[in-house]
Amino acid sequence: MSNSSPNIVYIFADQWRAQACGYAGNSVVQTPNIDRLAAESVNLTHAVAGCPVCCPARATLLTGQYPLTHGVFVNDVHLSDDVVSIGKTFKQAGYDTAYIGKWHVDGRGRSAYIPPESRQGFDYWKVLECTHDYNQSYFYAGDSHEKLLWEGYDAIAQTRDAQQYIQDHSSNKPFLLMLSWGSPHAPYETAPDQYRAMYRPEDIQLRPNVPASDEQNAREWLAGYYAHCSALDDCIGDLWNTLRALGIAKNTIFILLQIMAICSVRRGQ
Repeated sequence: MSNSSPNIVYIFADQWRAQACGYAGNSVVQTPNIDRLAAESVNLTHAVAGCPVCCPARATLLTGQYPLTHGVFVNDVHLSDDVVSIGKTFKQAGYDTAYIGKWHVDGRGRSAYIPPESRQGFDYWKVLECTHDYNQSYFYAGDSHEKLLWEGYDAIAQTRDAQQYIQDHSSNKPFLLMLSWGSPHAPYETAPDQYRAMYRPEDIQLRPNVPASDEQNAREWLAGYYAHCSALDDCIGDLWNTLRALGIAKNTIFILLQIMAICSVRRGQ
């Protein structure tokens, strides 16, 4: 394998709509890092999920197969340990492989330990099957059965762990790092205070199809939703700055996938 083989950083969030970004025309949500990413990247606006449900979409991302082929056609179904996956493929090609965050293709309990044979080729492992309690979020590390707690808001803690992984692997073999956040999926009132303070419900612009009876709830939910989005946007900026500081951005393919939304791809400059 050539020493020029690029690193891969693959980030994805749960239920982040394409329109919930500044560059997409939303004048309320603040996403400066994604806006810059979109301006400098290949922006795949028609990369959409064939089955816009959490587990089927994630299994498709891991395998490149349709849900009726890989078998995860509804939530909480186990993805076969024998499939050809992105983690196994990159590992066979000589890459270090890492997965941090939400998994949700094991199907044997949302807080259950996931054994090594079900990890689809990922060696570095800090994962929980599924949670949306972002401030009381647990994970399993490596082969330990001990359930650990992310400190504070989990997306920020997971991002810090990903930054450390990048730093520790910046001079070794190329790496595939997949970072999976649970937000901005509901609940919408649980982003860190500094991000919630950025949005007032009365400033939220609603689409014309929102019924008048639902307007107040919609404004409150969107204010919290946008707070999650801005928190993740800062995480994206932190990751990119880590790559630049280590001098490996030019040899890293940086991918943001907004589950059931859009995909942006960047090779460092």
